[in-house]
Formats: sequence, C-alpha cells, structure tokens
Amino acid sequence: MKIIYHCYGGAHSSVTAAAVHLGWLPTDRIPGSDEIKAIPYFDRPVTGDHGRLQFMGNDEFGNDIYVIGRRNAARVFENMAIGMAQVYGFCSEQLVLVNVMPYVNWKMVVGGFTSRKLGFTAIGRPVVTAGVKAAYWKIVSIVNRIKVCTASGNTVGLKRAN
Repeated sequence: MKIIYHCYGGAHSSVTAAAVHLGWLPTDRIPGSDEIKAIPYFDRPVTGDHGRLQFMGNDEFGNDIYVIGRRNAARVFENMAIGMAQVYGFCSEQLVLVNVMPYVNWKMVVGGFTSRKLGFTAIGRPVVTAGVKAAYWKIVSIVNRIKVCTASGNTVGLKRAN
C-alpha cells in the first residue's frame, strides 16, 4: 500500500505525520524541538519541490510512506494521484491520500512562511516548531486512524482521509 501525507508545502505537517507514522516521533508525548527539527525534510523543501513525491520509508506493515507539498490544489492532487494509479494499473484501494492541512494552525502558517518563503529560518523555524507541538495530538490521531485502518486492510473511506 502507498500512503501519501500531503499539505501545502510538504515541509511541516505532512513530514511530521510521516515521521509519526514511521515511529521516528513518539506517540505518548509531544516531542522536543530538536526531535522535530531532525525529521528529514522538516522545514527544508522549497517552492521548486512542490508537486514532488518524497519517499520517507516503509512502515512496520510494509507500506510505502510518502509526503508531498501540493500548494492549494488538494483535490487536483488527489484526483491526479487516483487517475495515475488507474493508468498504471494499480488498484486505487492500494493508495491512501491523507490531507494534513486541517491540522495546520496559524503558528505553522506564519512560521512556515517566514522560514521558507522569506528565508528567515532563525525566526520562522522556532515558530513553526511551536505550531507543530500545538497540533501534535491531532496529527498523532489521524496517523493512528490511518495505521489502524491500513493494518486491518479496511481502507474503505480512506482513499481521501483527513
């Protein structure tokens, strides 16, 4: 199964969700700032990376975990991904698209903009990291839902999860 966590820029919420999914971040406590900043691709993608799938790893069930930044085109991305799966002949039930944008808060938006768009990482990164901590339990909750459903093989209704 392919699980793709997607958000606006692919730099904060989606990579955090993927890191939780892969067990790189804890599910029993909010991680420290250094743990969050150590996530591969965290606060690193640039505008040119939007629309590029980044493979993060395989979970304990053998699922491929990806992240992507898709700007404001969530439905366009989801329709395209499902269409590409059909073109290449793989069952769309093997594809789970997880929109992480509903869990993004104002600190993540302001911090991400300041860090990624304006290039002021010394100012923006601590703000976006604080935002990730504030949203952390919501991100853990969606990841746990995805893991339970995919582990049981019950992906009905998860094709477009959020």
